Amino acid sequence: MTGNSYPETVNLAYNQAGIANLFAIGSPLEAQPTESGYWVAIRGTSVLLKGESGRLVLPEDELPDWQTSGCSPLWIGFWKQRPLRVLSIDADSEIRAPLVEEPFSTTSPRADVATISVCGLAQQMLLWEQRSRFCSSCGGKMVWYSASWARRCRTCGAKQFPVGMPCSIVLVRRGHQVLLIHKPEWIDGRYSIPSGFVDLGESLEECAVREVREETGIEIKNLRYVGSQNWPFPSSLMSGFVADYASGEIKIAADEIDDARWFPIDRLPTLPSKRSIARWMLERYCS
Repeated sequence: MTGNSYPETVNLAYNQAGIANLFAIGSPLEAQPTESGYWVAIRGTSVLLKGESGRLVLPEDELPDWQTSGCSPLWIGFWKQRPLRVLSIDADSEIRAPLVEEPFSTTSPRADVATISVCGLAQQMLLWEQRSRFCSSCGGKMVWYSASWARRCRTCGAKQFPVGMPCSIVLVRRGHQVLLIHKPEWIDGRYSIPSGFVDLGESLEECAVREVREETGIEIKNLRYVGSQNWPFPSSLMSGFVADYASGEIKIAADEIDDARWFPIDRLPTLPSKRSIARWMLERYCS
């Protein structure tokens, strides 16, 4: 391993620290700007960026006619002091130069941390706008009522706030080995560390212990919190822990994963993207 690439988890991609001086969130209560600006065009699990001088940047001004699909763009704020809008592009739409597709999960990033981070935030905000249009209590229409993108029901007054779903992700060590898993939907040969969503009435630590047990049959001890990351796929807050092996033999949960193994830390398989807290933890605690 090459060692830790990031001084703190706050500097990981998709956290706000990477865009703090570049992006200013807008208020849905404000009049939307009419001038042109930047675009985040989401296509499935990828974003369309513009190739420019050997790097990938956000498209500016107007998207090409062939890339519009009738979807109304959502203005979310200002990127480099110009309006920033996000919209969904049909998954089977054609891509022409100068736009190129950058998968969010790529292991070989071509966009810098700031660019991909604002794209991830834009995707979260678009998803929130789409999923919060109707009240979960009575089905009434929701309207914006605060600058923080919260909504209130016109009928019953219920309020909804944009939040990330809490998840625990755990790096388990056994001597000079680390426990890694593979899920069927992942590319062949790429492994990561166990993770999962927090259940009702459960703490982050309890979730960490349960997820490792459920996915691999392994019991852990000496659980330590190490950091967190906003993860906009679809809208999660990843809380990272490291732990030591306590007992048990690997027995995979076949409905969730298709492989789990102990890997020597000097002979690891293909790992997750360097944009992820999983990769950060593997580099920091397996070096």
